[in-house]
Amino acid sequence: MVFFQSIQSVLVVVLMMLLGYILQVKGWFADSFGGNISSLITKIALPASIFVSVLKFLKRDQLVALSGSLLYPAIAVIIGYLIAWALVHILNIRPGRRGIFMNAVVNANTIFIGLPLNVALFGEKSISYFLVYYIINTVSTWAFGVFLISNDDPTKDKSDKTKKKINWAKVIPMPLVGFIVALIFLILAIPVPDFISQTLGYVGGLVTPLSLIYIGIVLAKAGLKSIRFDRDTIVALLGRFVLSPIILISVILLGTHLTGADLAPLLQKTLIIQSATPMLAVLPILANEAHGDVKYATNIVTSSTILFIIVVPILTTLISFM
Repeated sequence: MVFFQSIQSVLVVVLMMLLGYILQVKGWFADSFGGNISSLITKIALPASIFVSVLKFLKRDQLVALSGSLLYPAIAVIIGYLIAWALVHILNIRPGRRGIFMNAVVNANTIFIGLPLNVALFGEKSISYFLVYYIINTVSTWAFGVFLISNDDPTKDKSDKTKKKINWAKVIPMPLVGFIVALIFLILAIPVPDFISQTLGYVGGLVTPLSLIYIGIVLAKAGLKSIRFDRDTIVALLGRFVLSPIILISVILLGTHLTGADLAPLLQKTLIIQSATPMLAVLPILANEAHGDVKYATNIVTSSTILFIIVVPILTTLISFM
């Protein structure tokens, strides 16, 4: 029963992605349209959605418990990096792919697929739990993951010891700002006028459909015929869809056993589902900036975005027994 329910939820996601794919192929969108949607979602719609959701579904007495939950995905991410680093050396993955590979295994596409998928599976009440994984994934990507790619530049002079500075504008992006502002309103019990709340609610409602249409546009531009399943791609996919959720499940089981504190079932399911969402949509962009293997980055993003359709119903069924 759970399996078929999850398939229906995934089909909702797939159909909206398919709409974006078809419209892009038909030439409805200008070349800049995908980038415009991306900016609208990340800088306006998602912060609005998070702000409204936090005030609607989160209570002040839940904040301490929720902050403690950050430890689980944080530990899982650290373990994931260590295993990905080991695989890079064991498999002798070539320069230009190494940083991409490690990011592919550890970091997820939480905004454009993770959030709409979570809402489709568990409803809006899961958004506050989604934020736990989103915070760790965002910091992991922009405070560390991006440097793995930039330092893997095959054209870079190895004698160049110049240190990269942390881009705090990306470590603390607008969706995270929306979350922080919402926490301030929640803790201080600041009232929000109805017309502001309704406006933000309508704007935030754009996130799910626009995110999935955007992914459809990305898939259409990448071209499905270009997908190749070489060794490095297969291992990266196994890392994202198998290794990452296994690590997080193990951390949750061990952590709850040692502390004796149970996590809310919906929180557990949200964290596990997010750990198995497709790879970062920005990987090809980051790879291009670092003169890395852009074709490899595009290939793993495209293939993981398609394969998650199969992975999610299976994973949802498995975690229903937890």
